Amino acid sequence: MAEKPYIPPYSVTDAIIDLVAEISEQVGMVTVRSDNAVSPQLRRDNQIRSIHSSLAIENNWIGA
Repeated sequence: MAEKPYIPPYSVTDAIIDLVAEISEQVGMVTVRSDNAVSPQLRRDNQIRSIHSSLAIENNWIGA
């Protein structure tokens, strides 16, 4: 016996699709802006930590 297909309690209209597209664009813009703002500093901090750890392992680091 086949089950009845699910019918959601709403209908997808052109207005809903336009709003979803607009929201997706806004989320994308916020994501790009936040990634650009944080990444350079994070990358620099990680590079400094990596160099520090490497020098400490080789006993070439003089503590301040």
